[in-house]
Amino acid sequence: MKREIKIALFVVLTSVGVSCTSDFLEVEPIGTTTEGNYYKDETEARAALVSVYDLMRKNSGGFENIITMFNAASDDHFAGGGSDSDGAGIQSFSNYSINPFTIPRSFWSDYYRGIYRANQLLAKLPGVPMDENVKSRFAAEAKTLRAFYYFNLVRMFKNVPLILEPLSASQFYSVPQADPAEVWAQIESDIIESMDNLPSTVNVSSDGGRLTKCAAQAILGKVYLYQGKNSLAAQQFEQVNGTPGGTSQYGYRLLDNFNDLWSFTNKFNTESILEVSHSAQGSYWGIWGGNSDEGNTINTMVGPRNYVRISSPAPELPSGWSFNVFTQDFVDFMGSDPRLNATVFNLKTLKQNGNADYIGGYQDTGYFLGKFLPRQGDVYDGSLGGDAVLNYAQNTYAIRLADTYLMEAEALGGTGARAQALLDAVRDRVGLGSVPVSLGAIKAERRRELAGEGHRWFDLVRWGDAPTVLANRGFVAGKHEILPIPNQELESTQIEQNPNYN
Repeated sequence: MKREIKIALFVVLTSVGVSCTSDFLEVEPIGTTTEGNYYKDETEARAALVSVYDLMRKNSGGFENIITMFNAASDDHFAGGGSDSDGAGIQSFSNYSINPFTIPRSFWSDYYRGIYRANQLLAKLPGVPMDENVKSRFAAEAKTLRAFYYFNLVRMFKNVPLILEPLSASQFYSVPQADPAEVWAQIESDIIESMDNLPSTVNVSSDGGRLTKCAAQAILGKVYLYQGKNSLAAQQFEQVNGTPGGTSQYGYRLLDNFNDLWSFTNKFNTESILEVSHSAQGSYWGIWGGNSDEGNTINTMVGPRNYVRISSPAPELPSGWSFNVFTQDFVDFMGSDPRLNATVFNLKTLKQNGNADYIGGYQDTGYFLGKFLPRQGDVYDGSLGGDAVLNYAQNTYAIRLADTYLMEAEALGGTGARAQALLDAVRDRVGLGSVPVSLGAIKAERRRELAGEGHRWFDLVRWGDAPTVLANRGFVAGKHEILPIPNQELESTQIEQNPNYN
């Protein structure tokens, strides 16, 4: 959602709900704006809604972001970085030594912060004097965002508390984890209740990033797919996708050029269904990873260290921190695929040929994540203050059309004319011919098409392939399909640690 309403309008709202713990209950009111006297009109309700959207940034903002964390645990990437101690969470997840003390707390607490804000807004909206249609839309957005945040929590941790209203101090410590089936059911219910109150399209110049009915259907289809409800998933995805290779009822279509997906200026394009917004707003170290940090951190994280261009064909690039380098196995798997050069920045060859130089980081392979490589044109000019490395403006995709094409083909069982057409459309976009559709072909295509976007680990786990594919990383079946709950979340609560992490 465009940040035209600044976080400063609701200081208290963004100070509470920090975690599924009691610390948010002890925040002192700041100034004269409190939870009790807020929500006086539509402007304040809209500001509160912006604060719910703000947690979408977990996908790609801050050092502890979904994309780089889950890339690191897949077979396609190493954690990388400066050393084996550069980020205990990402390093321990990559080698499966992760435990309740190394898992970054924010993967739990940030989403509960978003859920708290959604619950608070939903509780207050009925009493706000505003147009009822607008109110219904705000409620639908808040519920769908709550569902999306719970989706991420339940697929990461499985055993999570289900909180649907603002907590009081007396309630907090007695909140137990819910049966995962109950959480999944609530996710479905929130989205189904909300879809018809979301617009079919939005004006991207003013409302780019806000939820649409199509985005809600795509989330719901994914929720069904993760539960093995394939026929229901296929129904939702068919509504999202329309005729494979054509323009859907919502106006979505595959971009003609795969490379255009990764231009930092190409925001809210026709392939983008659910997009996470970033901008250069003067972020600095003191707020990095917090409520008002607007920049994309992935760009800095995946760039090569101390990069120097010597000659053509090496591009001019800012330097970065060398996380998420690709494995040789992935590069070999891609072979001559037309998406290779957009996906993998082959600095290894450029250095060997004398075109560029860099300092190799931990687990260096020379193969960097090209989709999110920091670009010279996206370097922040400093006009608003802050630090350039924290102010990259490239948006990221939580769900895009090629992803939903392949999920629908999978939900169809990897068989039949429509599944074949969906697979063919993804391949045809990059000039590849048809291959017989099958679940194996769809899995391989997802690995190629969505490489580096944070999906691979989740795919391997839900397919049941992780114990085999990730065995050499240390993955243990029956344990590593879910993350350990951060130790801080267990203290003085009813929350119990996930199996085999005690």
